Amino acid sequence: MNEHDHEPEVSAEVPAETLEVPLAPLRPALEAVLMVADQPLDVATLATAVGHPVSDVDAALSDLAEEYTAQGRGFELRNVAGGWRYYTREEYAAVVEGFVLEGQQARLTQAALETLAVVAYKQPVSRARVSAIRGVNVDGVIRTLLARGLVEEAGHDADTGAHLYRTTGYFLERIGIGSLEELPELAPYLPEMDDLEDELAEMSGPPAPEPTPAPGSEADAETQHAPHPAPHNGPGTEPDGGTEPT
Repeated sequence: MNEHDHEPEVSAEVPAETLEVPLAPLRPALEAVLMVADQPLDVATLATAVGHPVSDVDAALSDLAEEYTAQGRGFELRNVAGGWRYYTREEYAAVVEGFVLEGQQARLTQAALETLAVVAYKQPVSRARVSAIRGVNVDGVIRTLLARGLVEEAGHDADTGAHLYRTTGYFLERIGIGSLEELPELAPYLPEMDDLEDELAEMSGPPAPEPTPAPGSEADAETQHAPHPAPHNGPGTEPDGGTEPT
């Protein structure tokens, strides 16, 4: 008989009660999760993470946001792009910007800002239409906005097949709004595309021919004796239109 035959067996199963994670207090749990979030989190996601009912989480988030504001904290809790996330309070943005950027050129150029505004208000919109509104070629600027994650492709135009562009959720997050409906009312000041197309068609049409003076008339005599201007190729010549820096 083996000496180990009567040793009690050790169960490999762990009692269920030892596997249960104790429910953390709601508000500290929300703060802990939001502190490590790299994007806005909706209420349902937060409720799942902290194990509390959605209604309780929603109320706690609003209470935390009001509490931070009342205490004058350097950060705030904001509901942006359909979710909650911590942000630096606006009055301290310059301090944070100086610390993070340290001289780096991270701001968008004026050209990029104007192009982004047109896309935001006219989306989905093609590059050709953005160019028509701004009066310059915007190919390079659109590439910059795509690289920054502020705009994205939104299919093709049914008539021309051109790529269409729209703003992204990251755009909403960066400007601090929850949806496009919260954009300032600027659209009425932008020209309609039908009017622009009519104007462009008029501008691109062939110029009307000048009438030929009848032989022997005063206009004919002035034409024959008028000095011919020399071609001007020197400094000061206006360059052709082109693209702008991005």
